[in-house]
Amino acid sequence: MKKFFVLLMTLIMSISLVACSSGSSATDSTPTDEVVDVEDITTLEAEITWWAFPTFTTVDGVSGKYEESLVAAFNEKYPNIKVNVEMIDFTNGPEKIVTAIQGNTAPDVLFDAPGRIIDYGRSGYLVSLNDLVEETGLLEDIANPNILEASSDGETYWMYPTSAAPFVMAVNKTALEKEGLFDLVPSEGDRTWTTDEFIELSKKMQEAGYYGVEIFAGGQGGDQGTRAFITNLTNANLMNADLSEYTLSEAAGVEALTLINDGVKAGWLAANTGGVANDALEHFTTPTNSTFWAVALWSPNLHSARQEELDASNIEAIAVTLPSKDGSPKLEYLVNGYAIFDNKDATKIAAAKEFVKFLSDDEVIGKQNVLATNCFPVRTSFGDLYEGDENMSYYASLTKYYGAYYNTVNGFGSMRPFWWGSLQAMIIDDMNPEEAAVYFDENANLTLDE
Repeated sequence: MKKFFVLLMTLIMSISLVACSSGSSATDSTPTDEVVDVEDITTLEAEITWWAFPTFTTVDGVSGKYEESLVAAFNEKYPNIKVNVEMIDFTNGPEKIVTAIQGNTAPDVLFDAPGRIIDYGRSGYLVSLNDLVEETGLLEDIANPNILEASSDGETYWMYPTSAAPFVMAVNKTALEKEGLFDLVPSEGDRTWTTDEFIELSKKMQEAGYYGVEIFAGGQGGDQGTRAFITNLTNANLMNADLSEYTLSEAAGVEALTLINDGVKAGWLAANTGGVANDALEHFTTPTNSTFWAVALWSPNLHSARQEELDASNIEAIAVTLPSKDGSPKLEYLVNGYAIFDNKDATKIAAAKEFVKFLSDDEVIGKQNVLATNCFPVRTSFGDLYEGDENMSYYASLTKYYGAYYNTVNGFGSMRPFWWGSLQAMIIDDMNPEEAAVYFDENANLTLDE
């Protein structure tokens, strides 16, 4: 069985690498650096395509309606630039982008996060946004330097960031109060807690008939949630300090995986080897035959997106930090931003840059879009957009716990199947925790040379 699993993962990675390198690549020719010279940029004529993941707040329950309203606002200023909007989802969207790149049908503008965007940039598919970052004053206005680092590969800005927020976890306050156990949840200050406190509560909720935190391992969707949750339990480090090596197989990493394995087998943790974050979120917010008292991946925008489901289920969810060995977690964080594909058309690229600047920096639309992501502005000049909102003030207070941003290291996308694949192998007893950690490190380290 173990040999079969290793062969299967090797095959998956071979296909993934071929997918990222085959077909017509932007690296096959010189990047487009022609500058479109127009006396009045608002007279520029072009037609561009914008692909967006469902990150903005949905209007009237209609996917894409909000995005279309942004295009309408943009066209009031730029009437000659036609923007075609296409919504993509987090389940099939990443694959759709790769397929489009292979077929030379990539969109002009993509709204996404650094993990995928930096990979596309390194592979030569994107337009450098160094000029945009400099000319808009973002360098001087940035709220946190880590956000700019997350938008670059160290030399080139491939993403123009707009908003950011921490990833935490959430608990079902309604269920905890019903069982008389809410006093075991950190609800004051930064809401930090230790691994021992978390395990104690997990076991008590198991005894009361609830499912614990779901360890999902069926794909890349939201897999940052399991990485952060697992490593924090023992203060393990996924990578070394200079992000040059994966280190899960060190003692703390093996201890963390052992804790997960034991928890799943004992029942105070749940496991879903075929699921992704969206499945865990649905189980938490829309319980049917069972109730999950906590979920390992949460953020202000996820909370907003799931509020209707929570209300329908009569659940009050509150955010808390991830449990950690010493009560001082290292949190991952989301950065939203735009990338521009190099489709070898200088006019389209110029139009795309104007579109990105409008969506991000317009005094009205820029702030409106930050609010629509339920995140925080990357620009200090935008000020406090959530003044008086206690919930958002809590999220804003967590920046001091932000850990190293490793999503932009070489081969990040290729590493991810080895992460959830290792969890799968351990959960189904194809590997023990130490074997799973070693397997992950050995294969993940190879991706750093891509």
